[in-house]
Amino acid sequence: MLMLCTINCMRATLSDVQRILSYKKSIAIAVLSSYPSRLDDARIEPPDWPAWDAIAVTHSGKAYAAGHAGAGIAREPSVGFTLVGPASPDTVLSLRISLVQNNYTGLIDALYDVSTPFSANYGAYLSKEQVGAYMAPAAESTSAVNTWLSENGLQARNISGAGDWLSVQIPVSTANDLLDANFSVFTHSATGKQTVRRLAYSIPLDFADHIDLIHPTVSEVHDSGSRTLENADTGPCNISLVTPTCLQWLYGIPATPATSHGNGLIVSGLVEDWPQEADLKAFLTEYRPDMDPATAWTLVSLDNGTDPQEAEDAGMKANLDVQYTMGIATDVPVTFITAGNDDNPTSDKFAEVILDTATYILGLPSPPQVITTSYGDDEDNVSEKLSNKLCSALAALGARGVSVIWISGDGGVSGLHWPEETCTTFIPTFPSGCPYLTSVGGTYLIPEQAVNFSSGGFSNYFARPAYQDAAVSQYLDYLGDTNAGLFNSTGRAYSDVAAYASHFAYINAGEETPGSGTSAAAPLFASVISLLNDELLAAGRSPLGFLNPWLYSTGISALNDITVGNNYACSDFTTGFNASAGWDPVTGLGTPNYPKLKAALGL
Repeated sequence: MLMLCTINCMRATLSDVQRILSYKKSIAIAVLSSYPSRLDDARIEPPDWPAWDAIAVTHSGKAYAAGHAGAGIAREPSVGFTLVGPASPDTVLSLRISLVQNNYTGLIDALYDVSTPFSANYGAYLSKEQVGAYMAPAAESTSAVNTWLSENGLQARNISGAGDWLSVQIPVSTANDLLDANFSVFTHSATGKQTVRRLAYSIPLDFADHIDLIHPTVSEVHDSGSRTLENADTGPCNISLVTPTCLQWLYGIPATPATSHGNGLIVSGLVEDWPQEADLKAFLTEYRPDMDPATAWTLVSLDNGTDPQEAEDAGMKANLDVQYTMGIATDVPVTFITAGNDDNPTSDKFAEVILDTATYILGLPSPPQVITTSYGDDEDNVSEKLSNKLCSALAALGARGVSVIWISGDGGVSGLHWPEETCTTFIPTFPSGCPYLTSVGGTYLIPEQAVNFSSGGFSNYFARPAYQDAAVSQYLDYLGDTNAGLFNSTGRAYSDVAAYASHFAYINAGEETPGSGTSAAAPLFASVISLLNDELLAAGRSPLGFLNPWLYSTGISALNDITVGNNYACSDFTTGFNASAGWDPVTGLGTPNYPKLKAALGL
């Protein structure tokens, strides 16, 4: 027997639910959705229960904690996914269970303590053991969940150093029973590939205080493609084909080799996006003849990730990222992380590459100081629970002294759908809304102006952090009523900074290719930070770590303020947000000026 009532027919208050629970403990409360990616992962947060979108009452003999579907009841399917039907009961799923961390608030306090200029502990980054102590679940949580799984014939594997993530192999039939779920097959229209996800699921009430979420859900990674832009007369730079030499001139970046021991930069990669050794050699020979063309990256493989070296395997994004980190951050050791493979139909590439890469770095005694990532998703394609969990992993990286650099995206204010698709409100990107990373927007032309594909806006999940309050408030005052109601003015605002993002010359599959996007800007900005870290380490000082508290205070005067241009709105080529004096969503605080940044650091 199933009774369903949405907020359209009844608004269930906290007292209503408490009365129901006190009356019959076997009642199951669950939020039902017809599609996988839009369903928030389930967990009750007593006593502050979430707003209820729907209540399903079943007489199943099991008690479940409820998820909630955010602002709406009927969730739309993820773009490009079609329901095929129920998954075979014998299909084996690879699920991840996130356990509640015992001191997340303490982790964030520690992050700001070591990342805020003039703090007594500025630059005194935490060890992996110290960070792990904040992230670890309570012992009773680990014991309770492992016992529950064992009683049902399942064996969990710990996949994080802190013990807050477990992995379990589970048949669909068992998963459906334990989670009151309905795992189904979905087809992605663009690729034809099939994946298995749940329509809805619930967590037994006995584990509501132990389990944050069970993953994966559907959230497909999007990358930023090349864009066609107008050219202009640029003096010493040919903006039709921008080279490392041009960028070094534009931002005052030194070409001298880095020398500090222990400095390092990570480029994170995804399934089927691989850099090519032959392409890097050709790039260095052509555009950095002063460097050894045999310079190579270090490969790290996670979850059976590969890096095939045939021409047909060349990945445009991976090649661009590797060539411009190695071509700008001269002689800084670069590590390319390839995570995952396409063999598992339950694999969620985007979320897993964030989690697995963060877990790997957090486990290193002395991690590389900078990581750059050129992939993203629309924020509303990732559940708020999962977004918060992944964001906490990025906060942990900052506490270890790692600068996390991310693209803002290439769809203006229409998320990652760049204006082909309509939207009734502006769509923020993920994870740029996470306050513990540095989001990089894009510019073009000389003098620079905002490039119109550069994403930027305001998160619907994360509140605006204190470090950017003054800068963002000034922009909102300038904006007035423009775009009112189309964005969350109290949300975490991004981009934080910007860099050149148009017509980068690089080599792909042996051919010279122009590439544009914030996926060019992010590795460029990351390279600047790596070179500054090299000078800090040489002076016996700590690397920059989590950048934003410094950027929004001391560092702001060392950036080139971009005041011209705008990004696209939805479904057309009109304006979204404008660039302006001071911070703006399209270009953040501005683009790097290496000599000024160096001076601001007292170097």
